[in-house]
Amino acid sequence: MAVLVVGGAGYIGSVTVRALLRAGRDVVVFDDLSTGFQEAVPAGAAFVRGATHDAAAVQQAVADHDIDVAVHFAAKKAAGDSMHRPGHYFAENVGGSNTLLDALRLAGVSRVVFSSSAAVYGNATALPIGEDAPKHPENPYGESKLIVEQMLRWYDTCHGLRSVSLRYFNAAGATDDGEVGEDFAQSTNLVPVLMKAVLGKRPPLEILGTDYPTRDGSAVRDYIHVEDLATGHVRAVEYLERGGATTAINLGTSQGSSVWEIVRAAEAVIGGPVPYVESPRRAGDAVELYADISRARELLGWEPVRGIAEIMDSEWKWRQRRPGGFVGAVN
Repeated sequence: MAVLVVGGAGYIGSVTVRALLRAGRDVVVFDDLSTGFQEAVPAGAAFVRGATHDAAAVQQAVADHDIDVAVHFAAKKAAGDSMHRPGHYFAENVGGSNTLLDALRLAGVSRVVFSSSAAVYGNATALPIGEDAPKHPENPYGESKLIVEQMLRWYDTCHGLRSVSLRYFNAAGATDDGEVGEDFAQSTNLVPVLMKAVLGKRPPLEILGTDYPTRDGSAVRDYIHVEDLATGHVRAVEYLERGGATTAINLGTSQGSSVWEIVRAAEAVIGGPVPYVESPRRAGDAVELYADISRARELLGWEPVRGIAEIMDSEWKWRQRRPGGFVGAVN
């Protein structure tokens, strides 16, 4: 039996494919390459080009490769862009997931690991953020993730399709060997934006707010190494195989790092200064956000083993090895 990784040519998906292969799994990547890169798919995995909206292609992939569990990454993920194109995000993230889930169900797949997001919480005020915290998404992207989580609960109630929705916080870094990371074309988060500034591919990093009531005046977020995230997905597959019930689980570090701490960690790795400018706070940004990962420890036996230093080291290796990203990839 094999694992179908939907969106497995993307950033977190492709790193998870490698983790599944290391765990001895047969893996099939299903991706339309609209934002992913075939070059990111390792040689040990089968590849099927297809879209979540194509139910026939999904069912054919399941039949051809004897799939018994799916890991669903496929989504549009830029929160800011979702504010300008909400309909596109609901059509792709919600509509595509609906077609995918129904196709999987009809093809006999009864277990799904879903790539959700801490964006379902919005700007939570009680820290650390547990899975039962209020859900108040701040943008259509976060709302789309929450809707799919709700769909999954109903698919369990109505069809017996069990799932784990993994709500991860700020994914960062690259594979430990620096071979695979997030392509600049898809990067909107602090760490890749910082690296763009270091490499002269964008203006200096803009530090939005230096007067927050934190230890150094900058905002604090929970940054989780992509390799640790990948391991979390493997553990979630194993949890479902043990008969685990449908649930949602945070993946984070249970502690936050400030923007200044990220900058200093980057400078320690690159051996030079990060170009930056200080700017006022952005309206609506939270002071601190970080996860409670007690449920991940309890149900998955998982916790992160890498920190900010490892994030920066792997990210720098990736940028040095592939400064142009996945050049020549088929899209």
